[in-house]
Parts: sequence; C-alpha cells; structure tokens
Amino acid sequence: MAGLYIHIPFCLSRCHFCDFFSTTKLELIDYIIHQECLELEERKHEVNEIIETIYIGGGTPSLLNQSHLMQIFSTIQKHYRIKSDAEITLEANPDDVCKEKVRLWKQFKINRISLGVQSFDDKVLTFLNRRHNQKKALEAIEQLCNNDIYNISIDLIYGIPNMPTECWEKTLQTATQLPIKHISSYHLTIENKTYFGLLKRKKLLNELSDDDSLRQYQLLRSVLLTANFKHYEISNFCLPGWHSQHNTAYWFNKSYIGIGPSAHSYNGNTRRWNISNIQTYLQQQNKPYFKIEHINSKQRFNEYLLTRLRTAEGGNLEELKQIHQHFFEKWHCQFLKLVDKKLIITTKTNFYIPAEHWLISDYIIRELWV
Repeated sequence: MAGLYIHIPFCLSRCHFCDFFSTTKLELIDYIIHQECLELEERKHEVNEIIETIYIGGGTPSLLNQSHLMQIFSTIQKHYRIKSDAEITLEANPDDVCKEKVRLWKQFKINRISLGVQSFDDKVLTFLNRRHNQKKALEAIEQLCNNDIYNISIDLIYGIPNMPTECWEKTLQTATQLPIKHISSYHLTIENKTYFGLLKRKKLLNELSDDDSLRQYQLLRSVLLTANFKHYEISNFCLPGWHSQHNTAYWFNKSYIGIGPSAHSYNGNTRRWNISNIQTYLQQQNKPYFKIEHINSKQRFNEYLLTRLRTAEGGNLEELKQIHQHFFEKWHCQFLKLVDKKLIITTKTNFYIPAEHWLISDYIIRELWV
C-alpha cells in the first residue's frame, strides 16, 4: 500500500480558476471530519501493507484546527500501520501559515507542506481571487523554514490570460531564490463550472494563445533546469532527492486509498470514487456514497501508458507485455510509428515522451491506447 489520501473539501473563498470539489460552508467541517474518521475505520480491512505516504489535500486543509487533526491522526494510528519515516504532506494556503499552525502540524509529524502560491505577482493573485499576496507567500515560506519544515513544495500557474511572459519569468526567478525543494506548475485550464468559465462563455475572457503558452512552458523549463531542478513529471520539478513520494506512487500504479467526498482509491484491480456531494457523504448509512469500477487488462494497459508516460522515466515494454500479451504485437506496430516520428524515445529498457513534447502528451498517449 503506497498511500493514504484525505480530502478536506473546504475553502474560505473560491478561486476563479478552481474546479476541484470544495465548499465554503465551513459550518460542516466538524461533521465531515467525523464522517471521514468513520470511513477510515470502516476501510481498514482493505489495507494489509504499511502506509508509506499520507497526503491531506483539498480544498484548504490548513483551515483544520488541533481537534480536527487529532481526530484524523488518532484514527489513522489506531487502525493502520504507518512507516516510521512516512512522507506526510498537508496542502496549505499561505494566509494560514503562522508560528502556531506550523508547530501544530509538526506535533502530528507533518513533514511536507504544499503551498498554493500560484504567483508572486500581486496583480495576478488578485485576478485569480487568491486570499494572499506576494508578501504573505514569502513570509509563509520563511515561517516554515524557521520552524524546521524544509520539505516545501509550491504550486505555480502559467498560461494565465493577460499575464505577460515577463511577469511569469519574474515569478520563476523569485521561486528559484527561495529555500523550496519542489515546484508543481500547471497551465491554466478554463473549466466550465468556474468563474473564469462564466467569463469565457460571455466572451469576456480568452485563453492564452498556443504560441504564448509554449513560450511560457519553455521558460518554465529553462529557468528551473538552470536552477538545478529536475523535471521529473509533466507538471512537477524538484531538487535532487526531493520528489513527491505520494504523487509518484500514483504515476507508478501503486495502491492508495482516498478518504472523503470525491476522493478516489485504487488497488490494481478496482477503482473506487466517493460521490462529490457532501450531504450524500454525510448520510452514508442511508444511501451508497461511492462507486466501484473493476479494471480489465485493456484498461490496465491504457492506464499504465497514461500514468507512466507523464514521467521522465517513462514505461517498460516488458511490463506492458505482461499486462496484456494478446494484443501487444499489434500495439507495438503503432508504438514504432511514434518512435519513428521521435514522439517516443526508447532506451534499452524504457520508453518515454521527450520533455519538449510533453505539451502534446495527451495526443501521443491517445495514439498508443488500445
């Protein structure tokens, strides 16, 4: 068992770009935490191995108080075996980081913080409807380091409408001068159910052009690689030895359990997802709150490609052949066509999408699906 994910679906306010499942009804936090602890206890029989990573995501988990964290971690410790040096990550908003909160997190052995910075430009942060400003983001990182939490990851967004490339470069240069170990960087996608989606439908907001998006992606790689960051997954960079152990387990098809509304789980044979509805989740005794899909060999084959080809390491042909030998030879012909086009690079053991083509990785992977 690789990981345990706990979803905290609460935010003080909604960012204009965010499509993750969350709510601003903070009065429901106590009820959700109680129900998540019941789910943790109920599902303990699904885990026979040691939990190697714990990830508390959201939403905004940094809103949780001592009582909430005590309930979660005491339940985990009672029903699960946790690796002594487990990576334990908590997602945090820079606004919530203070000396008292950091000491609280350390009390529960949280040793990795993922900060939702998004940008170091105040105008961009206002445009995104973030709660913090540049000053608060810098103070949050300083506060974490001052209290001996050094495994810090930050999220950054590029491809933002009306954001000049010079502004993006300044954010990247600022990031490389900070004592952080990991950067997750995503191109903005305007989703229908967001405020940005509403503006787009009203023709008040346009997505960045493909050319500008490519320039910002190339700048991202150039600045971070120069600063000794490794581009180890499409959206993720780290200093040597500081990759996200939890997320890497997803990409390498290890088992994990997801707790909370909208959380997903995977054990190699089945995929389970909890319904994205808080009321349904809170009324578990009265109605089903999750769905299960049994994964056949064809799906497992395609999912292997989908996850492994997101990484710099890529996949292994022998592993693929073992998943479904029956159609491997036919598939291999299509694979070689992409190799000829240099959209896939092969080594003695592995195959991968070169980083310069990661922006079209969805297309390449679809071409390989069976």
